[in-house]
Amino acid sequence: MSAKDSMKDYLAQHPRMIGVLFTLFVLLSQAGTVVAGTNTQVGP
Repeated sequence: MSAKDSMKDYLAQHPRMIGVLFTLFVLLSQAGTVVAGTNTQVGP
């Protein structure tokens, strides 16, 4: 069994985790944008 199949089975058994993972990815992408936007000085 591959990792892809096991993850698919896990999410099928725990559908609420789909929303949790989606929210986590959204928050991480937002945090990355904030960090990238606050560091505008490049170089010394």
